[in-house]
Amino acid sequence: MDLNDSVEEAAFRARVRAFLDANLPPGWGTPAYVMPRGDAYLTLLRDWQRRLSEAGFLALAWPTEWGGAGASPAQVAIFNQETALRDAPAPPNVAGVMLAGPVIYSYGTEQQKRRHLAPILACAEVWCQGFSEPGAGSDLASLRTRAELSGDRFIVNGQKVWTSFAHLADWCLLLARTDPAAPKHRGVSVLLLDMKSPGVEVKPLRHMTGAIEFNELFFNDVEVPRENLVGGLNDGWRLAMATLMNERGGTGLAAAAKHQMTFNAVLALSRSLAARGHEVTKDPWMRQRLAQLYVDVQGLRYTAQRALSRVEQQQAAGAEASIIKVLWSELNQRMQELVMELQGPASQMMEGSRFAIENGRWQFELLRSRANTIEMGTSEIHRNTVAERGLGLPKSR
Repeated sequence: MDLNDSVEEAAFRARVRAFLDANLPPGWGTPAYVMPRGDAYLTLLRDWQRRLSEAGFLALAWPTEWGGAGASPAQVAIFNQETALRDAPAPPNVAGVMLAGPVIYSYGTEQQKRRHLAPILACAEVWCQGFSEPGAGSDLASLRTRAELSGDRFIVNGQKVWTSFAHLADWCLLLARTDPAAPKHRGVSVLLLDMKSPGVEVKPLRHMTGAIEFNELFFNDVEVPRENLVGGLNDGWRLAMATLMNERGGTGLAAAAKHQMTFNAVLALSRSLAARGHEVTKDPWMRQRLAQLYVDVQGLRYTAQRALSRVEQQQAAGAEASIIKVLWSELNQRMQELVMELQGPASQMMEGSRFAIENGRWQFELLRSRANTIEMGTSEIHRNTVAERGLGLPKSR
């Protein structure tokens, strides 16, 4: 495995860096930059998505025939890595680009492709992913949202939860049960649901950070045209697994890059505190913990490189995606918890307090990190995947 860029990859990396230099907001990533809130923040995200689209970076992995760049896995990884190093904002239509779009161009009808792919790329329509339910999060196949076929349309009833950006979405990639009598993995289908349909209710869920990302969705006799069925009837589980692989795969190097930045910031904070009389960098126990975090970040980076190498060689995906998910989510929590220990009593000061270190950014990150081991599949589920698919251990009964 060669960890160095080829000539073509180095040129692509330079192009990405030039784009970031020219298009990130002035002062982005510096202590002086003040992140906008509310509608102003959404405006920033939409503008950023538009810039990505115009530069051809929004849908790198999409086929060129549908408006993508047809980029290689290495180029996608480079782009993710460079944007992570600059902590670039995520576009609000990430579900459309990463999830709905690939499912539609891979399994959809020609009519579905012509109707939906161009608006996704043009940032004209925002998507959300209607998968998780109150009783079907980690065990997704236990979903109970029903879609009953009646003539030329499905009648949808049920509830979804933890649906990212549903309060902004125009469309939903919906997984629903279409055959209650079939085995639970075989009786589900994927539908394209218009969020403006009568009977759709969105209830935002506010994080303990104060931010709103997730939502509850309620469906009460919502009508979905049969032509909005993606793939075959009751073949939705196969499509759902492909969708989740798009969500979980390909981000390992980006996570490693972001965690390297976080570690550097933790180290800088510890040195800053030491300069003010707190002898944290001279404490052997604290030095050992910082060293362990550094080792963990490097382990994440090389595991991500190994996963990318498998993809480039067109080998079957192993358990690396689950390993990477467990590594980055739990590592981020450990780093945030260490920062609270470094800050001591000041760790109780939130954003807006004149006593808060770095205006309370670490307190926000600590609270947000609690979701890391739940979102995109819980650590428990991913450990089962590693045990069963990676180590060949038998399933528990």
